[in-house]
Amino acid sequence: MKRETKIVGQSLLITQLKQLALQVAETDITVLIIGETGSGKEVLARFIHANSLRADKNFIPVNCGAIPAGILESELFGHEKGAFTGAVQSRKGYFESADRGTIFLDEIGEMPLETQIKFLRVIETGEFQRVGSSETIYSDARIIAATNKNMYQAVAEKNFREDLFYRLRSVELQIPPLRERGKDILLLAETFVHEFERKHKIVFEGFSPDAAEMLMRYPWPGNVRELRNLIESLLVLEKGKYITLEILEKHLVQRNRYKSLVHDPSKSEKNELQIIYSTLIQLRQEVSEIRQLLQHLIPARAPVPLLLPDASVTVRPVSDSLYTASDRNSHDKEPTAILSLDEIEKKSIAEGLEKYNGNKRKTAKALGITERTLYRKIKGYGL
Repeated sequence: MKRETKIVGQSLLITQLKQLALQVAETDITVLIIGETGSGKEVLARFIHANSLRADKNFIPVNCGAIPAGILESELFGHEKGAFTGAVQSRKGYFESADRGTIFLDEIGEMPLETQIKFLRVIETGEFQRVGSSETIYSDARIIAATNKNMYQAVAEKNFREDLFYRLRSVELQIPPLRERGKDILLLAETFVHEFERKHKIVFEGFSPDAAEMLMRYPWPGNVRELRNLIESLLVLEKGKYITLEILEKHLVQRNRYKSLVHDPSKSEKNELQIIYSTLIQLRQEVSEIRQLLQHLIPARAPVPLLLPDASVTVRPVSDSLYTASDRNSHDKEPTAILSLDEIEKKSIAEGLEKYNGNKRKTAKALGITERTLYRKIKGYGL
């Protein structure tokens, strides 16, 4: 089945990129695609191939970072029977399979230096030899490479050949990260919704306006791939129901729960933005959990004020209009002591710990909050 070659998006950055890609597609010039992980480098390479004169020939994708260095040369150029242990028969390499078509070399920055030398010759002459053979083979394969690395730094550190780098980047195409693509995020989300509705036979009820706004504001460190995976998870796990901001935040928190939120000066600005958003989303989720807990614990007739993180808030005096006549008489005779929210919360946590013999996991589950929130509250209250 033919793979999707459409580039979804109407932003200025994507419109300009598509125009450049169409111009490049008409030629056989070597292309280097630069972009963050998950930004759609292979999609762009397929788009170029599909709009070229080679569209009816093979498109061969190769992930240089996923193939062990010891066998990458054999995978690219093929090998003869007996060339090494395990070579029980001769085998074509990717360059032979891509003859008259396109070969896409992803994560080109991971290619070992010894393989880079032979690869440079293929770019310049189209010639190579199978491992274990002295016969020269010619391949008319159009080469598109991609990386998420800083190649100038790799060259400076002698991890990538300078002559190969400049030979590769005859044309360089930069893919913008998803966070810079504005409303393209919603267009992509809609595309993925239709895809997974068909795949999983689910009818999706849609996003609330504030959930859609969150999709646009989230920094998407994993770019289009992360968005696609999130949409599939939402449709399958929520069974197609209407996605509110609360539901979306819950899934975003779960996806980021095991990522480090410790600041690292070496991280890029995009990762710093991810840290901020992840922290805010998780904090909002925990505040919501605490509010639900307190509303459950406080009698219905006592109004619950807005609870802010670590704020000391006292319950307002209860209006007489909320009492029955007998309540008022009882209230007049023996004024009832009103506890602060902090006191109620501390008492509830203490009783939970006592009930479950100090088992924090069971206590947190019974209170309806996360273990992380419980640990923080125990420390804050000195329990």
